[in-house]
Amino acid sequence: MKKLRKSLLAVVLLASVVLQACGSGGGSGDNQGAVAEDGKGSGEKVKIKWATWGNPGELTRFQEFTKDFNKRHPDIEAELIPIPGEYDQKILTQLTGGTAPDVFYAGDGFVVKLIENKSIEEMTPRMTAADSKIKPDDYFEGLWGAAKRDGKIYGVPVDCNPMVLWYNKKVLNDAGITEMPADLQAKGQWTWDAFKGMVEKIRDSKKYGYVLDNSWNSYYSWVTSNGGKVYDDNGKFIGYDDPKSKEAFQFLYDNVKEKNITFAGTLPKGQGGDAMFMSNQVGFVGAGRWYLPLFKKNSSLEYDVVTWPTNTGNKIEPAGIPTAFLVMNSASKHKDAAYTFYSEFLSSDGQKFRLQGGGNAVPSVQGVDDVVLEGNLPEHAQLFLDAREVGYSLTPFEAGIPGLSTDITSKFEALWLKNGELDASLKDIQEMANKKIDDYKNGK
Repeated sequence: MKKLRKSLLAVVLLASVVLQACGSGGGSGDNQGAVAEDGKGSGEKVKIKWATWGNPGELTRFQEFTKDFNKRHPDIEAELIPIPGEYDQKILTQLTGGTAPDVFYAGDGFVVKLIENKSIEEMTPRMTAADSKIKPDDYFEGLWGAAKRDGKIYGVPVDCNPMVLWYNKKVLNDAGITEMPADLQAKGQWTWDAFKGMVEKIRDSKKYGYVLDNSWNSYYSWVTSNGGKVYDDNGKFIGYDDPKSKEAFQFLYDNVKEKNITFAGTLPKGQGGDAMFMSNQVGFVGAGRWYLPLFKKNSSLEYDVVTWPTNTGNKIEPAGIPTAFLVMNSASKHKDAAYTFYSEFLSSDGQKFRLQGGGNAVPSVQGVDDVVLEGNLPEHAQLFLDAREVGYSLTPFEAGIPGLSTDITSKFEALWLKNGELDASLKDIQEMANKKIDDYKNGK
């Protein structure tokens, strides 16, 4: 009987050990979370999702990166979720429903909303950890924009797109222009006057001189190329009060009136500045490096880039830099695995992987500028890097106010389309902007 009782006791103890082991892998406690987080003990991959927008070419490159990441990390399975339209709203809906991806892109204005509703993780502690593959100092200071608040980092610029002017050499040559803009830039002679002289000649040749897009980066680049400010240090819109700012808008206004500059919204129906540039109908378009994959496919297209012309006597002045940020869902169940993907996507190796071979952007991280210069495409590609060194992302003063950027560009659009009066329009924009800023601060 004693032997029987001992045998029964051994069976009970063994069963207890087995049940405890099963419970540690399948329960809902903290211990289970740790096991699932690093993938140890369960024998299963940690699955994470990440989301972004993008054109077909961009999404193909993102998919290639994701496959490469999964190959190098057999314990993690990352899945790309492309969101082609209504991106912000879809992400917000997913966040509310608890189905949002672990890591995702966020634009200037969107990242502010996500910071304020605490939907995204503060990344400073992870980035400053000794074993992190990315550090805050790895990134160019002018690119943080609205993703940094009170010294805390909530998103990292995935790459960047310094605004430059792309010019069509054939259109310029046909208009009788013999010295190209980048050559004038090298000599410190790329000024507003030089630009105006060229677009006048192109106009006289019955083509479009420069297509002005309805975007903050186009408008504000003209202001800062004149040494002006759109916002003061306290976050007030001063585009009407600042003399240099007002002079820049007057320059645009006068040249639109003279048909040296064409507002994009008035182009022939179905035509965009990029398409007309490629068909040799437009001399200048303002954009980042995102036009390169498109333009390089046209073997007969002769093009190059130049930084924004200046009106200050300086060779180069700051221009806008459209930027998106990578953020992490604060409700992610697999933050360690998500950060592994996050840091590798943003690292110098990750950006090189995504941008080499004539990519559509400029690195936001130090150490991989060669991807911009490879193949001398375009010839003065170095100017993208020069523009990045002095440029700026959309100020948090504007990005932080929901809908403000859209409201400002809508009023500029009305100015151009309705042949409005500049002084009254600019004053109206300033009053509207500052009211929205004050109302937001006061919780209205």
